[in-house]
Amino acid sequence: MPNIDAAKKSLRQTKKRTARNNAVKNKIEQAVRATKTALKDKDVTKATVNLRLAIKLLDKAAGKGTIKKNNAARHKSRLLKALHKTKKI
Repeated sequence: MPNIDAAKKSLRQTKKRTARNNAVKNKIEQAVRATKTALKDKDVTKATVNLRLAIKLLDKAAGKGTIKKNNAARHKSRLLKALHKTKKI
């Protein structure tokens, strides 16, 4: 445990930031998982709705620095690619 006041404050901030980032990442994971499940079940309308939510969460997280921009872009690309593949079938 830190002894200096500034170090204590830094620890508090880090804990708060980590909790917030983990919550955001969990929401993203849930949205992506729901999209993949809908795609697997060939439910295009449900997949589209879930995909919009996932893209919104990914963009928000990338904008705030929770995840990297390329990470968000990669996830969005793969999900959209899978959706288009499902629509063709």
